[in-house]
Amino acid sequence: MKRLILAAMLATGMAGAAHADDALKSAIAGEHRAAANKARDAFRHPYETLTFFGIKPTMTVIELSPGGGWYTEILAPYLRDNGKLIGAAGAPESRGGKAYREKLAGDAKVYDKVMPVVFEPPTRFELGAPNSADMVVTFRNLHNWLGAGDEAVVTTLKEVHKVLKPNGVLGVVEHRLPVKMTQDAKASSGYMHEAYVIRMADLAGFKLAAKSEVNANPKDKADHEKGVWTLPPVLANKDKDREKYMAIGESDRMTLKFVKK
Repeated sequence: MKRLILAAMLATGMAGAAHADDALKSAIAGEHRAAANKARDAFRHPYETLTFFGIKPTMTVIELSPGGGWYTEILAPYLRDNGKLIGAAGAPESRGGKAYREKLAGDAKVYDKVMPVVFEPPTRFELGAPNSADMVVTFRNLHNWLGAGDEAVVTTLKEVHKVLKPNGVLGVVEHRLPVKMTQDAKASSGYMHEAYVIRMADLAGFKLAAKSEVNANPKDKADHEKGVWTLPPVLANKDKDREKYMAIGESDRMTLKFVKK
């Protein structure tokens, strides 16, 4: 009898996991997503990335600095029915904050339950109550925080640490600088050392749980004239050597999973 009960529990758990996976795949394939955003799936690997972080549709998830909403297009429908998405963008009066809120207002069927909050590191954090989030994710943003110095990065990560529940997850994707290259004080190329990011997270109270190479790109040597923005999708040099940079593709990226100590 105990074996039958255990088998039933395992089967139920496996079925639940499969259902969650289907829900994530459905969100990624959704017709609401912009065609240009879908075209980048080959470089950004949303399914593999979010699965690596351990996301579940019942979680409360905070997306830091969502920008144009690339990941919001996936997270919003995935979390809509059973979880919660908090979009931590700029203040409503800022250009980025206004644009993000306009995006949310543009499709009520998808974004009606997304909660926009103010996130302007290193001075303004309105992420929510302490110990209220299951997961915080941020995609290619740490180099922007470093503009105000190391302490700004640590301060920002401490605020993230505060809002996460015990053992909550911080998922980070960032442009990766080769070990042999020097990271300047402000990471002006957009690239950062993986060891640096891990050290900053440790100082803020996080423990590295796992690394993934799902967003790695060995073709990217991180030695471009205009930093990471030389590569697609920005192509800062416009038509100059366009084919060369298109052949390289998007940047080499670290993908790190941290847990709250």
